[in-house]
This record gives sequence, C-alpha cells and structure tokens, in this order.
Amino acid sequence: MMPQEGGGCGVAGIVAYAAVAMVALRVVLSYKSVAHAVGRLWRWADEWAQAYQYYEVPRFGCDGAENPLFRKVAAYVAALPSLEDADAACVLSSASKTNDFTLQLGPGHTAHDAFLGARLAWTNAGGDGGSGRERLVLRVRRHDRIRVLRPYLQHLESVSDEMELRRRDLRFYANTGGDGALSPRWVSAPFTHPATLDTVAMDPDLKTRIRTDLESFLKGRAYYHRLGRVWRRSYLLYGPPGTGKSTFVAAMARFLGYDVYDIDLSRGGYDDLRALLLETTPRSLILVEDLDRYLRGGDGDTSAARMSRMLSFMDGLSSCCGEERVMVFTMSGHKDGVDPAVLRPGRLDVHIHFPMCDFEGFKALASNYLGLKDHKLYPQVEEGFQAGARLSPAELGEIMLANRGSPSRALRTVINALQHVAPPPPAAQPRASTASRQLRLTTRWPGHHDESSSAEASAANQSPSGGSGFTKDAPMREFKKLYGLIKIRSRKDGGVVPVDDTSSPNGQGSDVNSTEKDR
Repeated sequence: MMPQEGGGCGVAGIVAYAAVAMVALRVVLSYKSVAHAVGRLWRWADEWAQAYQYYEVPRFGCDGAENPLFRKVAAYVAALPSLEDADAACVLSSASKTNDFTLQLGPGHTAHDAFLGARLAWTNAGGDGGSGRERLVLRVRRHDRIRVLRPYLQHLESVSDEMELRRRDLRFYANTGGDGALSPRWVSAPFTHPATLDTVAMDPDLKTRIRTDLESFLKGRAYYHRLGRVWRRSYLLYGPPGTGKSTFVAAMARFLGYDVYDIDLSRGGYDDLRALLLETTPRSLILVEDLDRYLRGGDGDTSAARMSRMLSFMDGLSSCCGEERVMVFTMSGHKDGVDPAVLRPGRLDVHIHFPMCDFEGFKALASNYLGLKDHKLYPQVEEGFQAGARLSPAELGEIMLANRGSPSRALRTVINALQHVAPPPPAAQPRASTASRQLRLTTRWPGHHDESSSAEASAANQSPSGGSGFTKDAPMREFKKLYGLIKIRSRKDGGVVPVDDTSSPNGQGSDVNSTEKDR
C-alpha cells in the first residue's frame, strides 16, 4: 500500500510542477497581459481606498425633454483615447460614410479620463433593452469635485462642439442677387472639395505659421472678448492666376470646419452686400474673389464709390453682427496697386503671397501627384527653374495628372515646358561687320571712351527706317563708312584735322560727310 501512495504523490507532484511551468511560461509569453492585470489590481485597490462623488447625466429630463448635455458627453466619451483600452466597447459604423467606424460606451462599460491632474471615470449605467433610464455617470474624487467639476464640464462642452462642427457636412453658398423677399439671397450645395492643408503645395514654414494662426483663432473666443474685439480674422491671398489661391481657401474651410459663403461683389450695391453679410451664419468663411478688379470700378461705378462700399463692407458695423467668421479676399495681381486703406490691419490682417512655382514647390507637387521623393531627372528640372523659368502650380498639376502613369514622362514634359517658358537671354547688341567690330575694339581702352568711334559704330548699326536690324543695303553702307574712316585717318597722318562730330547738323559727324564728298 505504501508504494502505491508514494506513486500517487509522485504523479501529483509532476502535475503540480507542470502546472507551475505552464503558468511561468504563460507569464513570460504574455508579460503585457500580466502587467495589465497588475495595473488593474492596483487601480482597484486605489479606488477602494478613495471616497468618490457620482454625478448622473440622464438622456431625458423629468419633463421628458432630451438633455443636450447627454449628447455632448456621449460624443466626448466616444473620442477618449482610453476607450480603446477599455475592457469592452461598442463598435458602430456610419450609414453615410464608408469605412467610418466609431467606438461607444456600452451598458456597464467604463472609460477613464484626466483633467487638471484629477482622475475621472465615465460609466454607462443605462438599462438594457430600454428597461431602465439611459444615463452616463461621472465619478470624481470628493476632494477634487469643487476644483474640477465645473471647468471639466465646460471643457467637455467646448470639445464636443468642436468635434460636431468638424464632423458635420460642410456647405458652399453663393449669392443669387435676389431681394430676399421673392427669392432667396443664397443657394447652397454640399462642399466636397478634398483639399487639406497637408496636401497644399506651399513653403512648409509658411504653412506651419498659417496653421498656427488658424488654431489660435479657433481657440480665441475668450481672448477676443477680453480685448473687446469682434471674434473675426481676415486674410488676403494675392498672386498670379493658377497659383492655388482657391485651393488654399478650400483647405482653410476644411481645416476650420466652416461653411463657405462666396460673395459676388458685382451683384447689387452696398445695401445688398450688407444684407448678404447679415444673412451669413457664424462659423463661416466669407470669400470675396478678385478684389483688385472690383476696386478698379466699372458698370457705372467709380473706383471711389467702390472703395467706400468695400471699406464699409470690410469693417463696418454690419460686419460685426456675428462672430467666429473668417473673411478671405483674393487678388490676381500684386497688392502694390491697391489703396493702403484697404490693406491695413483690421481689414486685412494676414497677407499671403502665392508666387509661381519654383523647384521646392515642384517637388511638393511631384510628391503629391506622382509619389516621388527624388528622381534622376530632378537635376534637369532644377536647372530649368534656376534659369528663371516659372510655371504655375495649376500647369504643373495638369502635366503630372495627365502623365501620372509614367513619372519619367511627366518629368520630361515638365522639362520641355520649362524650356518653352524660359526667359530669353539678355538682349545682345545688333551685329555689325567684322571690320567695324575690330575698329571699336582698337579704339577703346580701359577707362577711356572714344566718342567719335562710338558715334560711328552706333550710326553703322542703324537702318534708314530707325529700327535696330540690318537692311539689304547694309553691307555697302558699312564698306563706304569704313572707307571714309580710313581716309580720315590718312588725313590725320598728313596734318589735316577733321571737324568735331557734334558740329554736324545731321548728327553723323563730318567724317561721314567727307566720305560722301570723296565718293
């Protein structure tokens, strides 16, 4: 009997050792899971030792009306990074957009957050199947509730409003010229332009400054109110056509999450423009294109009248009726020809120049259109830009779009286009005969200029019609003038002093006259 008991103990020991080995192997292979379990154990012990205050946010109030805060809290909690690390979450897809997935806090699930050094937690305590009240419960430590609760809820509302603004579908509005009573002043359509600040071909430092300025504007409500200023920002985009101004406006609207109101200043007078501005909504981008063309006047309006109308439109009292607006003006020319009163800060706060594309801009476009970071043809392209050739981003984009299947062909097309638009070399002096060219070289020394020889050389290069080219009689005329100069030089050797060039009434000098007499 004893050996059998010893054998049973031996088997049990082997099983125990095997179990311990399996646990050790499990720990080694899944150390992250063990660390997560230890962290949960630590949080549980910490939570058990703390005193908490709980705040419920019901979906419906006592009167049956929906609580607006519930929707904002649900949107805020769904965007928490900790929700991805939660033990459980609900995954939802969008009915209007493909590949758009979101996480939501399911019944009984908890997500953690932190604010001002305090740790908070949201729990979905709603009943399943609609049997209980749907509500979200906020848990905060009792000693933090007075310091954190109100600022945290204000932060939650502002963040959820911004997320809702960015998620909503943007719209594009255009004025129709209606009077507002019989026909609407604005017609709209979905704004689907895909441009973003990341895809715009622009100097990286300039793009960073603009992005920072826009972000500061979005967060500047309290700052503007403290200064007593209207929460508004204005931009001037100027440069040749095809340099990407309209695309940049679309990228700004996409970044801000604002609707776009495109105002055609040629429709109506000041009262119509003021009414149009009053009917725009907050959180919108007001676009006015070709400002310089409008200020030049036309259609019965003088430039002074349009200037006065524009100044009132830009910073009059009507422009202050509504906040969180961005006004963007574009010009297809240079701003030097515009009255400084229009360009001053307050009317146009930020000026952005859109030049023709250089080599750095070309590389950004090639990266976007062709996926190229470098290519063996880049030195030839750079040589074309260094020679002074310039193409607009629109022209380069069209070349790359048409040849997107072959990057090499696209670059060769760009090189050919740069060669065609390259500026001509500096204008060379009109060619003269070999003899006269040698004469000019022999009669000039460093620091000395022979007036008679210069006058003769310039007269030799002039045609009877006053142009700079040669005519069919030029060779004979050059020969005669050269023959006359030789005779004058021989007369000088013989002691004959010729008359000064400036005394000749025809401006050609007496040497030419003497040549004519000898003939």
